[in-house]
Amino acid sequence: MPSSQLPAFTLADFDYHLPDELIAQHPAAERRGSRLLHLDGKSQLHDLQFPDLAALVREHDLLVFNDTRVIKARLLGQKATGGKVEVLVERIVEPTRALAHVRASKSPGPGMTLRLADAFDVQVLGRQGELFDLRFPEPVLDLLDAHGATPLPPYITHSAQADDDSRYQTVYARQPGAVAAPTAGLHFDQAMLDQLASQGVHRAFVTLHVGAGTFQPVRVDNLADHIMHTEWYTVPQAAVDAIAEARARGGRVIAVGTTSVRALESAAAARSDQPAGRPLAAEQGDTRLFITPGYSYRVVDALLTNFHLPQSTLLMLVSALAGVEPIRRAYAHAVANKYRFFSYGDAMFIEPPAKNRS
Repeated sequence: MPSSQLPAFTLADFDYHLPDELIAQHPAAERRGSRLLHLDGKSQLHDLQFPDLAALVREHDLLVFNDTRVIKARLLGQKATGGKVEVLVERIVEPTRALAHVRASKSPGPGMTLRLADAFDVQVLGRQGELFDLRFPEPVLDLLDAHGATPLPPYITHSAQADDDSRYQTVYARQPGAVAAPTAGLHFDQAMLDQLASQGVHRAFVTLHVGAGTFQPVRVDNLADHIMHTEWYTVPQAAVDAIAEARARGGRVIAVGTTSVRALESAAAARSDQPAGRPLAAEQGDTRLFITPGYSYRVVDALLTNFHLPQSTLLMLVSALAGVEPIRRAYAHAVANKYRFFSYGDAMFIEPPAKNRS
């Protein structure tokens, strides 16, 4: 929608109080062991368990998953002067080159060398905005696999452990490049996927490499002034075909996670010349799509998601789908009923009013 229409809502409209004890620090004992809050098309709330999702989806529905794989993007090291540095790789741009966040008492300049993991040196080539352009001596992915750590979100207070390496990753992850997990997918185990398939529920995959910006709150009161972070996505032809087939069968397109939403809706926005019955074509590239209330969804009919940070762009995205007031009530209900929040927390299945999709 035009940015001139955005100020109808301000940052305060997307705030809520969350007690610290409701921020999940560890995953449930089993992937499917979380609770599920169902917000139906009449804006009614239902307290369920995650396996109950099987009764909410229908034959011929299509689940669209984000198959990005979280890389071990966090590295500790030091500058030549001995000062400590922490590097978080944000994006691999060439086999031996990456853009990264670098935390240090004094920012390193071009030409400086950083010793990482006490194992190898990287050269600072320069900066691109807040990110540092780093040259690695060997393929970045190989060095991260050997020496990096899983980059847990900032609200998780423990360092990554062996259990996090597996549980902060979906069972279908296959495209390395994310520094944060598409967390709605963490609830699925292979048995759950097989059960849904046996019910006639189809699935397709897109890729969006989740960046660290996903955790950043909006810092401007006027939403029209917010500069959205960039993430790389691809919607392959196989997903486009699966969506067309789901529509032909009378099924719904259900995004698993807000990252799948961003990929699908970004592809639709990139090909706005497509006919109304097929508003999607294979597409890839960078997206800065900022979905706020008033946005008309072109592809997504329903959404499975986790609970999101106060004042975050993702809370605005789900509010655009379900309505601001229904989401406020849902989050107040979740807090009152002690749902677990954020990446390792519980899930929410949103079936929006029909008017919220064009």
